[in-house]
Amino acid sequence: MTVIKGDSSVTGPFSARPSDSGSPAPGRPSTPDNLPDPWGVRRAENLLTSLEGILSARVVTTPLGEVSEIHILAQSGLAPKQIVRNIESALLAQLGLRVDHRKISIAQTAEVQPLEAVEVAVRQKALHRAVLFENLQVSPGRRPHRIMITVTLSFRGQRESADEESSDTPRSRVEAAAKAAVTVLDRLMTDHSVALEGAKIVEAFDREFAFVAVQGLGGRETLLLMGSSQIKESAERAAVFAVLDATNRWTDPRRPN
Repeated sequence: MTVIKGDSSVTGPFSARPSDSGSPAPGRPSTPDNLPDPWGVRRAENLLTSLEGILSARVVTTPLGEVSEIHILAQSGLAPKQIVRNIESALLAQLGLRVDHRKISIAQTAEVQPLEAVEVAVRQKALHRAVLFENLQVSPGRRPHRIMITVTLSFRGQRESADEESSDTPRSRVEAAAKAAVTVLDRLMTDHSVALEGAKIVEAFDREFAFVAVQGLGGRETLLLMGSSQIKESAERAAVFAVLDATNRWTDPRRPN
């Protein structure tokens, strides 16, 4: 199997059609035929699978409807660059959607069951590249009015944990959870490092979010990474997911293979 992978940006989101209703599932690759298709994902996938040599297609969108990834399973023997050009031309001509070619991942196979094969390939690819949340524990600290936060993450089956003690206030709890998550990430790095710049709770759209800023450090490169996560179960948990949101894309090529 040949896989061609890249990463960049998409110029615009899908447009909701008047006949569509319901809410999209953020980050989900496809929409079943019996569910609403507000971002036009199913329409795009049907278009791509109609192209010559393409056996199956999965389009992944952000909560705003922007395309973040396109996964294609194609017949072997076709030129991958030509397949990518066909995809770009079809999306632009039929849907008015301009997609950077580095967002398109092409897998070629001669297997008879393309749908199952592409689903397995996408799942394995996601698990291979991402740091995964495992657990968060909040326990009493060593002194009164203090707490201990333990964050556990995993990468390719390897689990790492870090503790961070803080005062028992909403802001301190969020900062401690974010700092513990950054500490775990830093242990997974080799020649690069990450450090917490700050974490806080912000209100937007009648909801609360954990918002973090992380410094990515590597050689002469210093980059401010920002991430957010809606507070649902707890602010501490949201802070950990905000750290992963900020850093997963940056740390992916910098973690050891």
